[in-house]
Amino acid sequence: MSSAPRSAPFALTRNPMGRLVYVGADGGIHEGVVPVRAFALSAPDQGIALMSAEGRELEWIERLDGLPEDVRGLIAEELAQREFMPEIKRIVAVSSFATPSTWRVETSRGATELVLRSEDDIRRLKGPGALLIADSQGIHFLIRDRKMLDAQSQRILKRFL
Repeated sequence: MSSAPRSAPFALTRNPMGRLVYVGADGGIHEGVVPVRAFALSAPDQGIALMSAEGRELEWIERLDGLPEDVRGLIAEELAQREFMPEIKRIVAVSSFATPSTWRVETSRGATELVLRSEDDIRRLKGPGALLIADSQGIHFLIRDRKMLDAQSQRILKRFL
């Protein structure tokens, strides 16, 4: 049963750079806010945290359908953008083994380039050899199992882990 949308205890807008700006009930302003689903698969419209650029939870949203349409739309857009996650099938080349470096990769969505700012942008996930790579544009790339990559890709990746 969904509740009728009500006014949110906070405001959410986009700045000229396209980043989310949060204004809390206390008047505090935070740029670069990121929505994060608590239950992305089992309850995608429930349990969403708005996180500051520093990783601090600013707001907990029980249900998206309880928010005004404009706020709900901004959160949905941001989630869709963040959840665009091509899977890396092969690492073709890297510009340098020092960061930042430009990687040419083949993904589940075609060939592309990404800029790795730091080795810290490669995170290990649960599961055998799973990695999540964040590029300088905020796009996340998934490697399901690094051991399943070809030998060249594994050699390149090993230099960054």
